Formats: sequence, structure tokens, C-alpha cells
Amino acid sequence: MPPGLHLGRLRLDLGDPSSASACGARVQRTSYRGRVPHAPTDPVPDPSASAPATGRTSSSTPAPATGRTPSSTPAPATGSAPGSGGLPTTGSAAVPTLSSRLAWRPSQPPPSGSGPAPWTGTVQDAVGLLRGRRVTALTGAGVSTDSGIPDYRGPDSPPRNPMTYQQFVQDEAFRRHYWARNHVGWQHVHRTHPNAGHRALARLEDAGVLVGLITQNVDLLHEDAGSRNVIDLHGRYDRVICLQCGRVVSREHLAERLTELNPGFIESVTEVGDVEIAPDADAVIEQTSHFRPAPCEFCGGVLKPEIVYFGENVPRERVERAYAMVDAADALLVAGSSLTVMSGLRFVRHAAKDGKPVVIVNRGATRGDPLATLKVEAGTTETLTTLAEALTA
Repeated sequence: MPPGLHLGRLRLDLGDPSSASACGARVQRTSYRGRVPHAPTDPVPDPSASAPATGRTSSSTPAPATGRTPSSTPAPATGSAPGSGGLPTTGSAAVPTLSSRLAWRPSQPPPSGSGPAPWTGTVQDAVGLLRGRRVTALTGAGVSTDSGIPDYRGPDSPPRNPMTYQQFVQDEAFRRHYWARNHVGWQHVHRTHPNAGHRALARLEDAGVLVGLITQNVDLLHEDAGSRNVIDLHGRYDRVICLQCGRVVSREHLAERLTELNPGFIESVTEVGDVEIAPDADAVIEQTSHFRPAPCEFCGGVLKPEIVYFGENVPRERVERAYAMVDAADALLVAGSSLTVMSGLRFVRHAAKDGKPVVIVNRGATRGDPLATLKVEAGTTETLTTLAEALTA
């Protein structure tokens, strides 16, 4: 945790909601950034995965999914030539064919034990595998941790039970509690900025290496770093939508209304000290029963962040655009995602089914590991920076 960001009994779940127009459907993003607080299961839960947690107050933690066991395990490569990026060799030359590259795995065998294990390698292995190919990137919360936004399922992340879409829309108390926490957390979003990993992906796009980017994050840091062809799979937290009339307003405009409705609320919960940043764009506050949420100013309906909640479907048009982006590339690069939910994992399955190389960069196991051509067990910032330097040289 960054120094000076801890508040005893208060934990803030931040993002960085940006501003847009004060009201109406046309919105211009300014600087809000936020982490999607509810990991979605769109469109259909994977039968191999355990049921998601359904409430923040539950003490149970869902069992991790184990992924799909491959029918066969390719034999590891036994040698590589200098400058080949770790690719297997025949004599002194690297194997050049597409089929041999897809069959290749680095020379470190999977550990013994039950369940599938990925074949792991280095960033130089990834350079050798991706060089000369057009790449689509799929990013998760791990890409933004070096910007000060914690991830969900990293090795040091605490267990979380996010609020579900059903709880939000069906229970007024849940909505009041959510907006109270979010209102406090939103005040600190200006602290997040793109890191070197975000900038590396933008550089790869500028060089024509990266076809585009699918992100599970809602923090808008990829756009802030200069990426242009971005699909915000789970939405973006600079917008709020009315569930009744469909009007969209900026998150900044809503913050102004919530402050007017709840004078002194932020000061009452933050006066005891600093805060701890967490990914849900809210704050753990014991007393929220007196908080007054804001209804839609046009029809009086329920307002909801324009993001995909846990248990809510990603819009079909957005999913189809993401599939098309994967199809347009020769390889898929996954960075900073555990691929626990189907909304991201399906693109790994799609690429693998089409015989495209899949490179996963992540600290810790992912559900996509059995499908990966290469797993790089490392931080995303340094790995993406090295990839950008090598692939754009």
C-alpha cells in the first residue's frame, strides 16, 4: 500500500471517474478514473467455475476455477539459438514455421501436482513469439496496480465479495450504501495516472504492432496514455445512466448533486486520517443509513454507474467488436488479468481455438493458463515496457 493511504476502519475503493457534460446523453470525458467494482460473469457462467459471491457481507469466498485441462501436453523445447527469443532450434537455426511456433513451449516444465499448469518463459520468449505478428491486447486490473489502483485477485489482494447487479437494482438499502461509499472514494480519483505499462501499449499501437486493446478496467488509463483503438469491455466510470429513462450524465455532475444532498458527509467519514485505496470505487463505512442518494433529475428513476456489474451482461455489440478485434490479429497478449470471469476468458478460448498464439503476462495463476502458448510470470509494467522496446526497434 502506498504510504499515507490508510485509514483505520475506513477503506476507500477508488477509481478516477471523469467528468463529461453536466447532464444529458452527450458526455465528454475529463479525468475520472475508476475500477469496475463488480467483476461481471457475462454472458453465461462457465460450468467449470464456482458460483460467484453474492454480497459484501458474506463471509464465504468462492472457490477458484481450475480452467480446462488440455488433452495433451507438448514436450518442452530443449534448446534455443542466440537471438531466437528462446525459440527451439533445429541445428543452429530457429524453427521458422507457424506450426512449430504454435507447438513450442519454453523449456521450463510445469510443476507436479493436480490440475493443469502453464508452460512458463521469459519476456524474451514473448518477444520471439510475438515478433512479426500483429497483436491484440486484453488487459485486466493488474495493469493499473502500478498507478495506485489495487487489483482483485493478485497474490496480495484481500478477499472481496462485490455487490451484484441484482442487489443494486432490487434493494434500496444496497443502493444507498453503495453510493455513500462511492461518493467518498470518488473524491480521491485524481491520484491515478497512466503508468509505463499503459504507455508501452500505446507505443505498440503507434508502431502498428498492436491492432487494438480490449480492457476489463474502467479507469480510462489506456485512453489517457494515448491508446486510440480501445474497447472498454466493462464500461467506463465517467458516466452514470438512469435505468428508467436511459439518460446519461457525467459522474462529476452527480458528485455535485450528492454533495448538495449530503453536506458534511465526506468530512464526517474522512476526518480521522488518511485513506486506503481499493478497487471498488467505494469506501467501507459503517454508518450509511443517513446518506441520501440522488434520483434521476429527468424522471426520478434509479441511477447506476455505466459499468457492467457482477451478474450483468456485457452488451452484445461490444462483445462482437471485441471478437472482431481478436480475429483481426495474429496473436493475443493478455496482461494483468486472472481471467476468472468469462467476459475476458472467452477471448482467450476464441484465439486458442483458432490456433493463434496466446501470451499471458500475470503474477499468479490464471484460468487461461492451460490455453496459453506462453506464460510470463512477471509484473506487467516492466514486461510491457520491454516488449514495446523490442518489438518497435
